[in-house]
Amino acid sequence: MAPAELLTRIQEDLRRGRFTSEAAVSQGVVLPLLHELGWPVFNTHVVWPEYSLEGGRVDFALCHPPDRPAIFVEVKRVGQAQGADRQLFQYAFHQGVPIAILTDGQEWHLYLPAEQGHYDDRRVYKLDLLEREPDESESRFRRYLDYSAVCSGSALASARADYRDVNRDRQIREALPRAWQELLKEPDDFLAEFLADKVEDICGYKPDVDSCSQFIRSITGSRPLPAPATGPAIAAAPSSSGPRPIQRPGGIGFTLFGQFHACGAAREVMIRVLQEFDRRDPAFLERFVSRKHGRKRRYVSTDRLDLYPGRPDLAEVHYAELKPGWYAGTNYSRQVIESIILLACDVASVSFGSDIQMDLG
Repeated sequence: MAPAELLTRIQEDLRRGRFTSEAAVSQGVVLPLLHELGWPVFNTHVVWPEYSLEGGRVDFALCHPPDRPAIFVEVKRVGQAQGADRQLFQYAFHQGVPIAILTDGQEWHLYLPAEQGHYDDRRVYKLDLLEREPDESESRFRRYLDYSAVCSGSALASARADYRDVNRDRQIREALPRAWQELLKEPDDFLAEFLADKVEDICGYKPDVDSCSQFIRSITGSRPLPAPATGPAIAAAPSSSGPRPIQRPGGIGFTLFGQFHACGAAREVMIRVLQEFDRRDPAFLERFVSRKHGRKRRYVSTDRLDLYPGRPDLAEVHYAELKPGWYAGTNYSRQVIESIILLACDVASVSFGSDIQMDLG
């Protein structure tokens, strides 16, 4: 009988409730499956029933080489497997058995006891024979329980690889809500740009980046941060209660070492500050680009495409040439512009609030 045919028969018997004891599950499900997967079920040096341990036993020890357990299988009545993993883990861990399987005939739980985390965290795979097609179930059994795969080591290698994937996916799921909240607290201009594009798709009018950033902050109740955490010097930069951009009779612009530079908009303030720092120190831009910038983009680059990764349409329009061969992006909100200027001050060793003050309008 082929494994898929056997699994079809087992499904029918499970639905009819024919496995009423652990012995029935062992004789009617576990041993027939092991036989179809190539295990010599009548060789007790390889398929060892009632394997004794100090303080207990497991229902089956699958051995390779003979008499040396490679897999522990614990069998329970249908519907009675919950909570039995703790003792199985202890047996497998203390005996150095890398794979442990808990089954009630219908559900099969495969664990790697030596890995990290709670019991559920160390579960590589859960297979419900009534929820899967026989061909799919056969594929999983062959991956983890085929006798030749266990002997060659590929079954354990596959289980470990799948565990890494499961562990990675679990960590991603746990981190996603936090990442989303962090993104909304300090919205990247890319998020604001995507929102602006979607608004334009809906109504035909495109809002500016500032309006989108303000909307994102309004729905999260967050306030803009004065600067990104790019190092000790930036961490010590002015907080919301520290020096802020000053209002001058001359309007939008900045004062650097006592000299006021009038500008037409916040973006021009940023460009002029970068140019002024570069004029005073020819190595400034090289040092600036070596620092951490935005999440994806570069604030300054010799390649305009680096300013807006994945958005060549923006790179064609929203930029300014600081000097020949050096470009800065300009499609930023005031919050990001202020962060860029704070970073530039740190790189240039210019004290924000005393050496330089600014009015972004």
